[in-house]
Amino acid sequence: MTEPEKPECKHCGEEMKKWQPPADSTWTCDFLWVCFNDECPYYVRGWDHMMKTQEVKASYRQSLNPETGSESPLPTWSNEAHRDRIIEDE
Repeated sequence: MTEPEKPECKHCGEEMKKWQPPADSTWTCDFLWVCFNDECPYYVRGWDHMMKTQEVKASYRQSLNPETGSESPLPTWSNEAHRDRIIEDE
């Protein structure tokens, strides 16, 4: 069986990366596809949106569940947050 193609972020067109959810999370899949492009418009405008609506310094990254196809924001608090859970290609 071949590895499925990496999806592209619908907001910026960059290739998404495999990201491993924490063991104690509610995600049931082994990984999510996440856009780690710091210039992605979704991520960039998220900083202003979260400050205006929630009064918090945070943003979000586009994520995609490979099992269900559902898309959702992955909350983040810095450019480096979550990068330690990227699953590198073998």
